[in-house]
Amino acid sequence: MDEEEALARLIALAGMGAAGASGAPDAALLRAVVEEASELGARRALARLGLADEAARDDMVDLRQLLGAWRDAKSSAWKAAVDWAVRGMLALLVVGLAVKLGLPGLLK
Repeated sequence: MDEEEALARLIALAGMGAAGASGAPDAALLRAVVEEASELGARRALARLGLADEAARDDMVDLRQLLGAWRDAKSSAWKAAVDWAVRGMLALLVVGLAVKLGLPGLLK
């Protein structure tokens, strides 16, 4: 029996007479219906995304590793850019101080 048949049988059972003393379906039966429906919906969603096969877990692991590597590279690039900008500013400051103090005249 596949999941769709199991869900259909549970819904039929809930509608037929598997009711408690109050006339409402049993809580355990409702829980089973909800669990089967959610499981079926999750499987359908994964199938639509192309993640229902055996290799999907490995694909997701690879994608997570790739995303982590991308984030690390992006962070490193920003750090390097800021580092070079700070070094450039410090170099300009040193050159400015040298010109202000007349040090280029000493080189002549």
